Amino acid sequence: MKTAKTVKTVKVVKATNLPVPGNIPAAKGRISKAVRRAETAHLKPLELPQDGDAAVLDRLWDTIEARRLSGDVTVSHSARLIARGTPKVAQKLGEEAVELVIEAVARNREATIAESADVLYHLMVLLADAGIRPAEVWGELRRREGISGIVEKASRPRPKALLAIAQTSKLP
Repeated sequence: MKTAKTVKTVKVVKATNLPVPGNIPAAKGRISKAVRRAETAHLKPLELPQDGDAAVLDRLWDTIEARRLSGDVTVSHSARLIARGTPKVAQKLGEEAVELVIEAVARNREATIAESADVLYHLMVLLADAGIRPAEVWGELRRREGISGIVEKASRPRPKALLAIAQTSKLP
């Protein structure tokens, strides 16, 4: 004689309105209100302020420089990245640049904006690591202002070491 199996049903209560795939079990315990608010804000569609300006780069620089000087790798991503050394800082900038290129080629406007912000942040970290102030870069841009990019590039000296490594003199 067969006995019927009893199936235990568990009622799953969603703690938030966040999208969660059905195959992921609900977390046990309560999620704090601050965490729910932060996650909800992070998952919202990108809403850009209409009054963006380049002054945010100065504030970003000030923050990165303060974190570099504090050197507190336990609370600062900037400090942690700089502490890992210039090759790691450069690698992160390269990774972000590749992600930006991918999104731009895919014509994904919102992701291109987000990746551009990542590139600018990691560029600023690289500058801080190298001891270069953004004003020095702005000065170089000012020097090039009004000069054709083709003329400016042609006027640059070609580094002999780069040509030797590349084993060609045909670099553009």
